[in-house]
Amino acid sequence: MLITHDTRCALDTVVDLVNTSPEDDAAPDGLSDVAALKDFVRNHEISDVGVLSEFDLSAVRKIRGRFASVFAAPEARAAAALINDLVAAAGTTPQLTDHDGYDWHVHYFAPGASVADHLAADCGMALAFFVVAGEQERLRRCEAPDCRRAFVDLSRNRSRRYCDSRTCGNRLHVAAYRARRKEAAG
Repeated sequence: MLITHDTRCALDTVVDLVNTSPEDDAAPDGLSDVAALKDFVRNHEISDVGVLSEFDLSAVRKIRGRFASVFAAPEARAAAALINDLVAAAGTTPQLTDHDGYDWHVHYFAPGASVADHLAADCGMALAFFVVAGEQERLRRCEAPDCRRAFVDLSRNRSRRYCDSRTCGNRLHVAAYRARRKEAAG
């Protein structure tokens, strides 16, 4: 599957957005305040965003939950319905643009759109490309029992199981190895 630079950026952004959500009541919210949202926007180089407010923070948290539902969708039809709602509500207006040193690419958000609509349009379209290509199963959650982080499996054979093989994957492999050694030792 060919993934353009802007689609890859949108995928990274939506994954990071979903992963800002607290995993349980004790965990902190990665978008705890407007300053955290400003940091998120700056770190992901989201263009054409004006002054951010509490209203923007609330709206972004709402679409974050809707994107999380896409990653939890049991099949493509359910994911498509969720993505269609996100993209339609954002007032998607595709436009070709070349800015900030990037070649021509498509922005799906309308000029002057809120940050929530910007994310819903661009990230929603990036996820839509996976559904259209029959690759919805690549939108996953980590299989580690103590982790539910979202990720996009871009491996050739769709075999990635963990959000990060160096942390979750390695931790589980080490635990399995130790269990085998303990069992062998009797």
